[in-house]
Amino acid sequence: MYPRSFADSDGDGVGDLPGITSRLGALKELGVDAVWLSPFMTSPQRDAGYDVSDYCDVDPLFGTLADFDALRETAHGLGIRVVVDLVPNHSSIDHPWFREALAAGPGSVERERYVFRHGGGVAGELPPNNWQSVFGGPAWTRITETDGTPGPWYLHLFDSSQPDFDWGNPWVHERFREVLRFWLDRGVDGFRVDVAHGLVKADGLPDYEVPTGGSMGGDDRTAPYWAQDGVHEVWRDWRKVLAEYGPERVLIAEAWVAPLLKMANWVRPDEMHQAFNFAYLETPWDAAALRAVVDESIAAFASVGAPSTWVLSNHDVIRHPSRLALTPPPPQGEGIGPRSPRHPDEAVGLRRGRAATAFMLALPGSAYVYQGEELGLPEVIDLPDSARQDPTFARTAGKIYGRDGCRVPIPWEADSPAAGFNTTGASWLPQPETWGRYARDAQRGVPGSTLEFYRSALAQRRASSLATGAVEWLASQPEVLAFRNGDLTIIANTGATPVPLPRGTIVVASDEVSGDVVPGDTTVWLRGVTRT
Repeated sequence: MYPRSFADSDGDGVGDLPGITSRLGALKELGVDAVWLSPFMTSPQRDAGYDVSDYCDVDPLFGTLADFDALRETAHGLGIRVVVDLVPNHSSIDHPWFREALAAGPGSVERERYVFRHGGGVAGELPPNNWQSVFGGPAWTRITETDGTPGPWYLHLFDSSQPDFDWGNPWVHERFREVLRFWLDRGVDGFRVDVAHGLVKADGLPDYEVPTGGSMGGDDRTAPYWAQDGVHEVWRDWRKVLAEYGPERVLIAEAWVAPLLKMANWVRPDEMHQAFNFAYLETPWDAAALRAVVDESIAAFASVGAPSTWVLSNHDVIRHPSRLALTPPPPQGEGIGPRSPRHPDEAVGLRRGRAATAFMLALPGSAYVYQGEELGLPEVIDLPDSARQDPTFARTAGKIYGRDGCRVPIPWEADSPAAGFNTTGASWLPQPETWGRYARDAQRGVPGSTLEFYRSALAQRRASSLATGAVEWLASQPEVLAFRNGDLTIIANTGATPVPLPRGTIVVASDEVSGDVVPGDTTVWLRGVTRT
């Protein structure tokens, strides 16, 4: 859930916590059992909340701590757990901890909270190394001391407004233990940890040339600022803190790590509980590739006693109906805009996206759904440059569109202002004129709608205990994925040519199925298929 774009209670154009609370009933009806909230903590919002200036309060843009308590209480009353996003790799430059570090001066203990280094060149005028920001440009910014003289440089792997903590400092560890306990005491059920493969840097901060498409990690090479062994001690420590609150609290990693067997190190029994499966998210709509990543995922996570996770969309990537309609898809984080060389076919994307969802929800493990995908929302491509707010767009002078296209406020009511996002019509990112046809009220109760398809699939997933089942692959044509999970047989046709439909009762279908064939880009779940 991306709070800025879910529901807006006060009409200022930005979603908020009371708005979320007012719509939780729709999530219960959808069939979800937990919500993960992207950051709502105090922030100057230079990176949509991922630049935190107070880890123990709610940004007034989203409400108050009392509003959070009401959200949590309402969610728990509906049987929905609440997971909050925590950003430990960096803070905002507006955080008192960083301001104090600047004011304290060279050699102070306050400076040791963050990664400060002297520059190169004759007089320190060059960055300490060649590291590049994920958002584009150098990963270093030089400060000016209070007396006006040039000072050292601070590291920011993301925007220059997001200085990296120095996790070699015990003070940083203790502050985040306090943050964990603050939210656990308020009743949160766990944390999704942003950049969980970051935090720790290699000794000496050696130079590193970023491979194409590998800025966030997940590349075969290990960058000196990603996936360092020392980060596992942080997660073991956090796991102990959560254990103080019982066995039901969870840690979920955003860790762009490859291969999957290495990613599994984040979910060893004494570390985190789950990790987002980005290898699966980035797999194209291709039978052989999907079977390979499913097998690799299940084996890798099972090797450490953890469930695999499955995810197709989130607030950082192109929405999967649009992404899967492009072959190959654009690299992660680049987005799609008016000047992009390729645009997805919306009809092909929706059909393929629904088929991919039906395949994903049939797999054992934990499935994550991003707000709006249950409505079939595509990526918004035609956002004007003047409306874009992703810092990537600004830092690359518009060469990379970034993530705004998947963050546009979602539609609730077709004929209401801002499609029901609020009552005033304001929207922090402009909504397309076509948004109304995707609105929840236009799909609720409508047979064959994307919303009803999601509701049916989630209900059947729970009723058939697919999450705790197993994959038994069946013989099939090259473009087809066929397997059993429990008492269901799943057929996913990733090709364009119809394939034979086994005899049985269809319980879920991603699109209309008639006769004795499964159309292209369609997935069906059947019960009662005779074993041969």
